[in-house]
Parts: sequence; structure tokens; C-alpha cells
Amino acid sequence: MSDAQDTPIPPDQSWIADTGVTRRQALAGTVVAASYALAAQPLSATAIATSADGLDAGMVTFATGGIQMGAYRAKPKGKTNLPVIIVVQEIFGVHEWIRDIVRRFAKAGYYAIAPDLYQRQGDATKVADFKQLFAEIVSKVPDAQVMGDLDALTAFVGSDGGNAKRIGLTGFCWGGRITWLYAAHNPKLKAGVAWYGRVKGAGTALQPKNPIELVADIKAPVLGLYGALDKGIPVADVEAMNAALKAAKTPSSIHLYPQADHGFLADYRPSYNEAAARDGWSRALAHFKKHL
Repeated sequence: MSDAQDTPIPPDQSWIADTGVTRRQALAGTVVAASYALAAQPLSATAIATSADGLDAGMVTFATGGIQMGAYRAKPKGKTNLPVIIVVQEIFGVHEWIRDIVRRFAKAGYYAIAPDLYQRQGDATKVADFKQLFAEIVSKVPDAQVMGDLDALTAFVGSDGGNAKRIGLTGFCWGGRITWLYAAHNPKLKAGVAWYGRVKGAGTALQPKNPIELVADIKAPVLGLYGALDKGIPVADVEAMNAALKAAKTPSSIHLYPQADHGFLADYRPSYNEAAARDGWSRALAHFKKHL
């Protein structure tokens, strides 16, 4: 966290005030700006920062696949046996916005944790070029590796103040797709919220299947939150996924925001849509409250 000056949330940000969030001004040129993924810049002045006051927040490690994987974790101080929310990173890695999301969930009473799922391939936050980021790191992360790392994390949280029987998972963009995959992979997952993650597409050797191919295996209730203006995820794909979920009689569903683009929750980016973000965050919290 930076020591940069915070100002109170204006009235139009009151939807997130109960999580201890403030609007951080003048991001460019500050330590805060440097803590965001380089490929995600320039940053928007609408970026929100959540205080760690009242939280036990910081980096931890857990054993997985022969390594100690880093993860950013936050939880209310002095509390144990908390319901868990695993936060799966955007394509840009575990940068400041993902850490802020972790703190937001912790302020809502959860044990929240974001593992560095690219750790073996590289540090996405240090790469400035998007094409390089995708080619050298993201495309080389096998789905099977991610599933194994998340399995190891679900075992770890029970020894670190979380309730291993009450685990939810949420992810954004790259992590939105992973949310659907993990819901199909782990029948013990209690709930998921997938934010604008790809649901269809050609498979690769390392990422062989996409969510629409795994609908029959999704047992946990997953809430999908998508934007109709998303140029990378066509509305037709979202509607096909929603139809498949209904046909399989799963407890999952998708909500589509007509005026929202990809990344509409990402307040540090121009794609941020305050109305959709407000509603989506409310739906996500209600979903986890109901199922965890």
C-alpha cells in the first residue's frame, strides 16, 4: 500500500463504502501506479483503494507442485474459521487492483486470497507489452497446473484461518474462465462468480477445453457477469453458455449488462462502468452470502 493521500468517497461511490474503500487521486507517478501491472497502464483517475485497517493483510506462501507459491491474503484481524473466497487474477497477474479486490472481500468478512498462478512462468506485473505478456507468460500456463495449484490452496486455507468447507472462487477476465473450469473440476467448491471470462473458443495443448464444453460437470452455483459491449466475448457466446447452463439444469446463470464493456469492474481502467460495477459487486456479495 502507498502512503498517497486518500479522499472520502463521493456519493456516487457509496455502494462500496461499507468495505472501507476510498478514491485514490493522482495515481500517475506515485508508488501506487508502479504497483499496477505495466501492461495495464495508463491508469484511470477513477481507481479505488481499500484500506487494510482492521485486516491481517499481506503475502503468504503455500506448497503446491514442488514449489512455495506466493499469494496475497487478507482477513479480518482476530477472526478464524471464516468463509473463504479465492480471487483469481486478471491476465495482468496479482497486481494492485487484484490485491484491492482481496481487501474488499476481507472487509466484507471473508478470508480472501489471490494466488500467483503465473509464478512458474514469470511475473506478469513487470511486463509492459501486452503481446509479450500473452506470448511469454499467459499462453504457457497449463489449465491442469492451475487446477492443481487451486486444489493445493483449498487445502492450505483451512490451516490459515479459513474454513476449508466453505470455499468460493471468483475471477476476472483470464480468471473468469478459470472460475468456470474450477467449478467443473472441484465438486467441493460451494460457489463461484465469473467476471467476463471467455466461455468458447479453440482449445490448445495447454488449455484444451473451454467452459461451454464442461457445463455438465459444473455442480457449484456460478454467477457469470458479462458486458454486452465486450468485443472479445461476443454476446452470442454468452447467450450460448447461458442456454447450455439452463439445458443442463445447473444452478448457475449469467447476467449480461447491456451498456458494459470487458473489464467493467476494473475501476483503474477506462472500461470501468460504475453502474454495472455497483450492481455486479452487489450480486457477487449476495451470491456468496447465500451459498457460503
